Amino acid sequence: MPDGVQSKKAKEKASARSRTWMIVAYPESMPENWKEILADLKCRVFVSPLHDSDKNADGELKKPHYHVLILFDSVKSLSQVAEISDRLNAPRPQKMDNARGAARYLCHLDNPEKAQYSCEKVQCFGGADYLEIIGRSCDKYLMIRQMMDFVDEQGWRSFAQLARYARENNEEWFRALCDNCGWVMKEYMKSLTWEDSQS
Repeated sequence: MPDGVQSKKAKEKASARSRTWMIVAYPESMPENWKEILADLKCRVFVSPLHDSDKNADGELKKPHYHVLILFDSVKSLSQVAEISDRLNAPRPQKMDNARGAARYLCHLDNPEKAQYSCEKVQCFGGADYLEIIGRSCDKYLMIRQMMDFVDEQGWRSFAQLARYARENNEEWFRALCDNCGWVMKEYMKSLTWEDSQS
């Protein structure tokens, strides 16, 4: 076989493999032990909330379904992943090019025109962390804005009040405060206290 044909086939084979795959599964077809099947994969798996409010272009409700996002440590072929979709009684899996984008699609985070689903209802297997994978740097700034507005509305000046509130009521804020937004919010609240003392 000529070198050019061989390298083209090698490229096609490589492009048909991916670390990131999506399966659409329908509850009435899934086996009772579907969660065990996914947990036994020993890789990161995210399952969307039940998509029961999605609509077709004509406005008719789509059949309720789950999106199952599987992130492998090494590339897998369609036939390898099809073995999993077959065990879930689901249609053919789809290769995904962008793990973060695919994860955000589980709740339609970037599709405001579609039905919105709660991030808290995403099921995670294999040590997967949904909030970590969907995070974008611009989300951090949005959370800081939200926290500043909230602190202003509450009249709070104590960082501890905000941290306690976030710990008990808002997991995304709590993570942001622990990871990289705590300093900004402390300084903001300290400045508010100083402004109060000047009046």
